[in-house]
Amino acid sequence: MNINRRIGFTLSSILLITFLAGCTEVSPSSDNTITPPEVSPSPETEEMRDITVMEFVNEMGLGINIGNTLEACGDWIAGDLSNFETAWGSPIVTEEIFEGYAAAGFKSVRIPVAWSNLMEEDYTIHAPLMDRVQEFVDWTLKYDLTAVVNIHWDGGWWEGFQDERYDDCMAKYKSIWTQICERFRDYGDKLMFESLNEELAFDQLWNRYGGPKGKDEAYGLANEINQAFVDLVRASGGNNEKRFLLIAGYSTDVALTCDPMFVMPTDPQNRCAVSVHYYTPSTFAILEEDADWGKARASWGTDADIKELNDNMDLMKTTFVDKGIPVIVGEYGASRGNKEPDAANHYVLSVCRAVYERGMCPMLWDTVGSGGYDRIVYGFLDKELGDAFMEISNSTN
Repeated sequence: MNINRRIGFTLSSILLITFLAGCTEVSPSSDNTITPPEVSPSPETEEMRDITVMEFVNEMGLGINIGNTLEACGDWIAGDLSNFETAWGSPIVTEEIFEGYAAAGFKSVRIPVAWSNLMEEDYTIHAPLMDRVQEFVDWTLKYDLTAVVNIHWDGGWWEGFQDERYDDCMAKYKSIWTQICERFRDYGDKLMFESLNEELAFDQLWNRYGGPKGKDEAYGLANEINQAFVDLVRASGGNNEKRFLLIAGYSTDVALTCDPMFVMPTDPQNRCAVSVHYYTPSTFAILEEDADWGKARASWGTDADIKELNDNMDLMKTTFVDKGIPVIVGEYGASRGNKEPDAANHYVLSVCRAVYERGMCPMLWDTVGSGGYDRIVYGFLDKELGDAFMEISNSTN
């Protein structure tokens, strides 16, 4: 998720811009620079445990995103890497933030990345950015958390997959993952790779509101990209042969991902999970003021709301979990600007429980100013919210 999502493709893309624009606030920071990390070389090849992908996802417990940080991007951002890291409101990230995640009961951290920032024309990743991602990963692992690294929206170059830019986009995609795989090839199984974010939504080929024409082509392209990801990682050497992988669903939408046309990639290791995001209903979770497509809601929690949530989670469970494919809800959250007291907390905790109780991993979309984890005090300002997450984390799913 990011505040500069492309406009004109999917409805969810438009909704998420609205949500994140309201969530992003500049947080005070006394130092707006990044000290070059003392990045150690990749560790000696760590042993990959003999556990199933379902056991691995169960270990991930409750997760959290370090959002609006390394995925921040935009032509208006100039200067060095620190300007990108802080552009969408985050302070310079410190190790204490990850220590605080562990203390708050989270067991996994999703690290969204815009790899195109300061990239060379030949798609060579900016070396300080790769080092910074490694530093985030190392901090995550230091506190015995699972790290999930992805390619996020990244300026929206994904649109080119559906036209004459396909070859160039695929070359860029493979180049990015080749470099990531090389840097992290010897890391153990507490590091997971995610194929991409929400960008498997090819509206030039097929629009869900416009009938079936082009649907097979759109889904075929999505399936092809995910398969290319698995094939590349598995062939990249080291522990990547057995690394647990997260496969982005179609538009990371529950219904579209549960469509029979979405096919999980073939993986000889059988170590793939599927990802969806959850901001339903968008009129509550995203909108803070009325739009031409919907009226902003200030409350949530009616019998119909709870049924909708449970129906969606049951659909993911029966389509994937019950068939041996674990599910990670890679993002969920709610804006707060127009909400009744405690409404947003009620929503995020209800979604978290509904996901976790079905044996799936919920990963809170968290940004500075979103009402969640505070990166200055390294914990939750809302003690009741923090205690509720801890209670869910300590429960048996």
